Amino acid sequence: MLYLDRPAWPSRGRLWSHLISDVSYAELHAFAEALGAPRRGFDRDHYDIPADRFPVAVWLGARVVPSRELVRLLRGAGLRRPKHLVRAAQAGQRLRHTP
Repeated sequence: MLYLDRPAWPSRGRLWSHLISDVSYAELHAFAEALGAPRRGFDRDHYDIPADRFPVAVWLGARVVPSRELVRLLRGAGLRRPKHLVRAAQAGQRLRHTP
């Protein structure tokens, strides 16, 4: 299932929503593509969706939930990727690939 919060996150002069899947990243990427969201909008475990795309996401079937619910759903599905863990994994990967 796909979920998003209401556009409330300001950045670059716009309001943004977060779009997640509680099934898989593959489902999330497929939905984002159907929505017309660029891959650069993917941030660790969610897509940042501008407010003008919010009604389209709902029309395509995403359920609107509070922001805290998004985090709960991601954790429950084992798909949460907190920033600090992603950074640590990337740092470790750089160390392994350094000649």
